[in-house]
Amino acid sequence: MSKHTLMELPFTKESMSGFLSPETFEFHYGKHHQTYVTKLNELLPGSGFETATLEELVLKSTGPLFNNAAQVWNHDFYWKCLTPQSLKPGPRTLSLIESSWGSLDSFKKEFETKAVGLFGAGWCWLVFDPSSQKLLIVQTSNAENPMKQGQAPILTCDVWEHAYYIDYRNSRPNYLAKWWDHVNWDFVEMRLSGVGK
Repeated sequence: MSKHTLMELPFTKESMSGFLSPETFEFHYGKHHQTYVTKLNELLPGSGFETATLEELVLKSTGPLFNNAAQVWNHDFYWKCLTPQSLKPGPRTLSLIESSWGSLDSFKKEFETKAVGLFGAGWCWLVFDPSSQKLLIVQTSNAENPMKQGQAPILTCDVWEHAYYIDYRNSRPNYLAKWWDHVNWDFVEMRLSGVGK
């Protein structure tokens, strides 16, 4: 039976202090993310998914098993989308953004509007849509993931309250405003290199 483990962060908890405090990482990564991993492993025996990959669980499981597997996948992805550095979008990313939104600023404005406006808990994603060969901004509630709709996640922002409450209280817009300075555009470009060609 495959045992899922908490991923190692690609940066130190202290390196994001101008954006997210070490205390946020202690709770968001060390408690919330860890709890999803622990519960997923508890639910696997007898599920028929004992040897499934995380992605297979997201695509094929339902109920509590899906909720925990998807939250592990979503959080793994979210941490990879962050960096302590301030980066710029790569050439393919920028080209596809400009073809859909006209400019990087227009894209950011729509993304922020959808991320801030998502009611309750969930995620805001930039995805590559194979049918249109374009980038789209999509919202998902709770643990939902765009892969279930056949879309390839390229970037995500976690807008569950536990992602920002310690540092920003109930101000999701302030969290989003600083999030842009820590988007790992190199990871986004790498994700795009594997789709749509």
